[in-house]
Amino acid sequence: MRLQKLTFDDWLEHSFGREVRLQQAPWYFDPDQDWWDPPPMEAVSYLTRLFEDPEPALQGFADSQIAQGLTYLVNTSASGDNRWLCSTDVPVEDRVRCVKSVASLFTKLFEPRCSPSLSHLSEAAAGTLNCVCYMWWDTFPSLALAGDPDLPTVQNCALRTMERILHLDSIACQESALHGLGHWQRDHNEAVTQIIDRFCEAHSRADPRLLLYARSARCGCVL
Repeated sequence: MRLQKLTFDDWLEHSFGREVRLQQAPWYFDPDQDWWDPPPMEAVSYLTRLFEDPEPALQGFADSQIAQGLTYLVNTSASGDNRWLCSTDVPVEDRVRCVKSVASLFTKLFEPRCSPSLSHLSEAAAGTLNCVCYMWWDTFPSLALAGDPDLPTVQNCALRTMERILHLDSIACQESALHGLGHWQRDHNEAVTQIIDRFCEAHSRADPRLLLYARSARCGCVL
């Protein structure tokens, strides 16, 4: 059943208040489960509200539930691409605000909660939220389509948001931003090169493994 009219609090419970099953697929892959499918304006509004101030909204949910819920909402391999952000029915100002709010999500949720581990090296010490953090820009929904007149605006906003995240004091968040920039390198080579070069210059004493990953991302060599 498509859920099109949920209050914000009901939406939070629907998305995050689920059991995390260790021995079987997540609940959102069950064929008889309801799924959230609101009008694009409401979806973008709810996501922005959550990303801008995640801590009070997610209070009471375990990290594992938060990881599962974020995967459900934004991972394109789950149910996270219902064309909300790329919908031209949503004013570009609202879409830009939603993309910008991702930096707040990283600052207020991922930076304090993710362990200082590198996911591309499959380090065993990585916390429950690290994988979601690392894969964020790899699995995030489409921000705009080719015929969208606001495509350059939204894409530039995404690049600037990645740059903001890249300068957080968190190796997990920095790795995530580099991962995203690496995937954007093919279509935005000049911007990605400049962003990563500024990072490497400002963080010349960072973990050598992170700087090596930055060089890989600079030429688009990320998985």
